[in-house]
Amino acid sequence: MDVSGRILDRAHQVLARGGKPTVSEFAAAAGVSRASFYRHFKSREALLQALAVSPEPDARERILTAAVELVGEKGLASLSMDELADRAGVSRATVYRLFPGKSPLLAALIEGYSPLEPVLHVLTARGEEPPEVLVPEVARAAYRASVGRVGLIRALFFEISGLSAETEAVAAEAINRVVGRLVMYVMAQMGAGRLRRMHPLLALQSLVGPVLFHIITRPLAEKVLSLDVEGEAAVTQLAEAWLRAMSPEEEGS
Repeated sequence: MDVSGRILDRAHQVLARGGKPTVSEFAAAAGVSRASFYRHFKSREALLQALAVSPEPDARERILTAAVELVGEKGLASLSMDELADRAGVSRATVYRLFPGKSPLLAALIEGYSPLEPVLHVLTARGEEPPEVLVPEVARAAYRASVGRVGLIRALFFEISGLSAETEAVAAEAINRVVGRLVMYVMAQMGAGRLRRMHPLLALQSLVGPVLFHIITRPLAEKVLSLDVEGEAAVTQLAEAWLRAMSPEEEGS
């Protein structure tokens, strides 16, 4: 969280104590100097005005849409909250009121724009179905949720180790929740004799790897290699190839 965001965040706590807090009190609560406070807010009244501004009804969606674009262009680590405010056409105070840092912003992006939640929904709603039915549907759900969001997918799976500990934990928790459910499903299907036995995490990697690689490289494959297979059909074929490789007959042979 940058200085202005920290000042806005701590200001709520200062105001909750009552009275008529001064600039010095706001600055002290945020751990900054008065000079630093005035570089971000021209006066005490400017801070109070920023805190009092109610976000526009569609501000949250505009910010998230802009965040998907910026993450796609620059990655999550380089995302600037000030640039995000400019791209979304809202004030910096509105951004920090709705998302007081990259961690809550990433959590909202994962929930609303990543393939993790759609995949989890399929697993929750249809987890009793056999692999030949469920696995291709999981691949298609992941593809549908990734269209136009390749940058976010790349950041989510390949950038998290370079983020702050708090932001990394948000991404890791979301990924682990879905991976855990997938591992449990694969293990149950192995136990029922529908999939050949191997380490469930390796089995899962052999499914997710090709699908994820296709999603990330598809724009390039369409442009440079003239790929003409429709997206859902492509990931369905990848899922079906995995099912053939994981067939119990394959284990016996």
